[in-house]
Amino acid sequence: MFDSVIYFIITIGILVFVHELGHFLAARICKMRTDAFALGFGQRLFGYNQINGFTFGSLEKDFDLQGHTDYKVCLLPLGGYVKISGMVDESFDTKFASQEPKPYEFRAKPTYQKLFVITAGVMMNLTLAILIFWGVNYYQPKTIMQTTKIGHVADSTLAYKAGFRSYDKIISVNGYEVNDWESLLNTLLIKNMGKDVDVKVVRNNEETNFIASKDILSKAAQETSFFPIGDISPTINDVLDESPAASAGLDSGDVFLKINDKNVYTTAEVIDIISNSKDTDLNITILREKDTVNAVVNPGSEGKIGIYISDVYGGEIDFEEYGLGESLMKSVTNIGGYTALTFKMLGSVIKGDVAFESSFGGPVKIAKFASQSADQGIIPFLLFLAMLSLSLAIINIMPFPVLDGGHFVIILIEGIIRRELPIKLKLAIQNFGFVILLMLMAYIIYTDIATL
Repeated sequence: MFDSVIYFIITIGILVFVHELGHFLAARICKMRTDAFALGFGQRLFGYNQINGFTFGSLEKDFDLQGHTDYKVCLLPLGGYVKISGMVDESFDTKFASQEPKPYEFRAKPTYQKLFVITAGVMMNLTLAILIFWGVNYYQPKTIMQTTKIGHVADSTLAYKAGFRSYDKIISVNGYEVNDWESLLNTLLIKNMGKDVDVKVVRNNEETNFIASKDILSKAAQETSFFPIGDISPTINDVLDESPAASAGLDSGDVFLKINDKNVYTTAEVIDIISNSKDTDLNITILREKDTVNAVVNPGSEGKIGIYISDVYGGEIDFEEYGLGESLMKSVTNIGGYTALTFKMLGSVIKGDVAFESSFGGPVKIAKFASQSADQGIIPFLLFLAMLSLSLAIINIMPFPVLDGGHFVIILIEGIIRRELPIKLKLAIQNFGFVILLMLMAYIIYTDIATL
């Protein structure tokens, strides 16, 4: 639990910092005054400005920054903000509403500069996603697993409820033939989103069909692993020195077979059992080369034994390597594909084909997936970060009050009519949007907790 909170703070901290840095740099380029650049909300813990240097605690209420920025870290590490002088948002001081805007204020700038500043945060999140995909595509060759055979499917899983059984070999989905793992997941969870699908499989050497419901598949799309691929083994990649695993004699390359005489088939199962067995001795059976070895390990109070572990596929694999330019183009393709998928999902939610609660996640789900991806290594965590950064960009550009897209629409209207809308009207729109957003977030958090 503690690890999930830490990874959540790290993830949100990075994404919010990048987003707000975009607004900040754009505002400075346009010679707008930025009063504060904050990581977190609430009480100022410490910060720096050019007037009184590095200080702890809050600044005096009427402290004059003389046009400089107060860079600060605040008490609640759940986001951040840039306070741009003269920008009409939830932080706008209404006592300045009747005054003519100063030359350095947001309100005084031309429309194109306002639009540049308001979209800069989204552009920075988009840039971060592209850079991560670019780096991963270049550094790590794409692996295409040439199988459509699934692994062990437990009775309690969504895959089982959808109709899949252990070691099914999937032939087609809604008439589309699938030949590898990527095409299988794409056809099952993306191409047919919001639809019941007819799945043809080979089971016990016989072909059979069943219908997987759209409700279960929409939930499955939110899982880190719907069903495990066949021919995988939960394998130790590295063992930390002086860890419980090292003391128990575990080593790189060891494959988990059983924990407390229960068969384990995936990394997710291994991590789940270990993390839920704090201060408990675990009898582990591993495969080391061709030998079966037994060991006893205790995860301690942290629920960790000090290993890096991943599912290692032992079947046929094709590799695709990309040069620097190809990697960049591939990253743009990745972004385009995930963006199209996001809008397709939104459309399915609006039409009622996919349940809202199964399509959106709040802090609890973000913390869960951040922790799970980090446990699998730096590459899975970076890919999760890229996906979340892209999602943040897409959501923020939506034309909804409070969000950047809402500000964009108001600025565009003001540019067309060549005058500023009444500040009271803009504040009313912002406040309305803020209330709706709070209610929406409360509902998302509730569904997050309810589905734990």
